[in-house]
Amino acid sequence: MSPLMKVYNPYKVNFVRGEGVYLYDDAGKRYIDCVSGIAVNAFGHNHPVMIKAVTEQLNKIWHVSNLYVTDPQVNFAQNLCDHTFAECVFIGNSGAEAIEAALKTARSYFFAKGQPQKTRIISFSGAFHGRTHLCMTASGMTNEKGLGHIPDDFDIVPFGDHDALKAAITDKTAAILIEPIQGESGIRVVPDKCLEGLRALCDEHNLLLIFDEIQCGAGRTGKLFAYQHTNITPDIMAIAKGIGGGFPVGACLSTQEAAIGMVAGTHGSTYGGNPLASVAGDTALCLLLEEGFLPHVCDMGSYLLQALNNLKTKFPNLIVEVKGKGLLIGVALVGIVNIQHLISNCLEAGLSIAPAAHNTIRFLPPLIITQSEIDEAIDIFQNQLAQIQIKS
Repeated sequence: MSPLMKVYNPYKVNFVRGEGVYLYDDAGKRYIDCVSGIAVNAFGHNHPVMIKAVTEQLNKIWHVSNLYVTDPQVNFAQNLCDHTFAECVFIGNSGAEAIEAALKTARSYFFAKGQPQKTRIISFSGAFHGRTHLCMTASGMTNEKGLGHIPDDFDIVPFGDHDALKAAITDKTAAILIEPIQGESGIRVVPDKCLEGLRALCDEHNLLLIFDEIQCGAGRTGKLFAYQHTNITPDIMAIAKGIGGGFPVGACLSTQEAAIGMVAGTHGSTYGGNPLASVAGDTALCLLLEEGFLPHVCDMGSYLLQALNNLKTKFPNLIVEVKGKGLLIGVALVGIVNIQHLISNCLEAGLSIAPAAHNTIRFLPPLIITQSEIDEAIDIFQNQLAQIQIKS
């Protein structure tokens, strides 16, 4: 019997090492990784620059707590500010921590402004913001059994329903929280014009706009962050996953104005911003910013999208839709396709892919993937779809 809590139902494979876009199990079998630790391993596995940077820091200092200032933490935060809308940064360990910090920042802002009644947050159906009680409520996950009291100061509106969104705004509303692309809900892309409309709505009603770019940020869409596809900026943004390149890092980015309520004692994290994580994050950010890196993501994203659309043409009775941006792509399948079986069969054939809601398969390969490696993944996926078609 496994000593691990049974909160996951993992696939029956034991990965022991990785190299580039490939994973290897304990029997030496090779798999092409189109999950990337759920959009985490932006540079694949065992990347030499990441290894060198983290190893050098390992031999210096790992952790001192936020009682003290360290160069790696300041450098990482400054680098984020230099390349985004942000003017200040809170560094944590995960996406859920980043969301918690973002929500605190928004509510603290209005408290500092003398409007303590403005605490409610509008979010959207189908969202996934994390697994803490607060994050689950923001995601609309209020029916989980056995969790006792769940905070109820969120207003969940239907995804894409502009009238419901406007109707949800009251004098108690503090902010609107949105993922520019809903990952867990099947790669649902919010059109740029809609994001720009949200900015205008927040400005009109004196609300803060919070973007959750935990999955869609850090180069995944071909821009450093997804909001950079638009003509607007959020007030607050939560990031994690790919920004650590595989190391646990999360951060809440904010303007100075939005963060006026975040004074000493309002928030903290024992491990957040430790030198080791900060070096990993800063190195990952520098890799993302290297000349040609983000254009490569755009090119490979277009190539993968076209390849999957070609499969849609070949298997119109199986594939409903191919959607996404950059290297965050979903393949929605008809209801008769059991995606868990399909994922297991692909894994057996040497391809790792991820599930999402609405019977959708996610392709989240490392951002360093090449055309030939995409071709390899597509060949495996196509063969498995062909097997399903034969059986049906």
